[in-house]
Amino acid sequence: MSTHLAVIRQPKVSLVALTPEACEAMSAASVEVTPLPYRVGRESRARGFERIFSTEKRGPAAAPNNELYLRETAEQFNVSRLHFQIEWDGLGLALVDRGSTCGTIVEGQAVGGDGRGGTVPLKDGDVIIVGTAYSPFVFKVRVQPT
Repeated sequence: MSTHLAVIRQPKVSLVALTPEACEAMSAASVEVTPLPYRVGRESRARGFERIFSTEKRGPAAAPNNELYLRETAEQFNVSRLHFQIEWDGLGLALVDRGSTCGTIVEGQAVGGDGRGGTVPLKDGDVIIVGTAYSPFVFKVRVQPT
């Protein structure tokens, strides 16, 4: 008897901004999440850096740590430099907290925090809060089959 796991074709995934800060970070109301894994973290360059969204490299030979950089202006950070990533494993979509300090909230469920990391499945319409419930960075996941 043969057991086969069906591999599902990778869907088209996008993030939709639900707050002005999220919209400003993406420089658009929504952005396609590509390539996967799609990594999100805090812009850690000196304050006064005017651009909110950045894909610039840290050094001439270094690859970027994230596809989407969030710049926080509050005194207490919600977003870690390496905060979370969205992955596709061939069967489904998942959010992986990358060991962030404040964690990530997906549909009201805390994932990670205190450097623990963690993984939760993602589906169409899920709301992601980057950091604590007070974070200004709130997104909705949109998933479309291909």
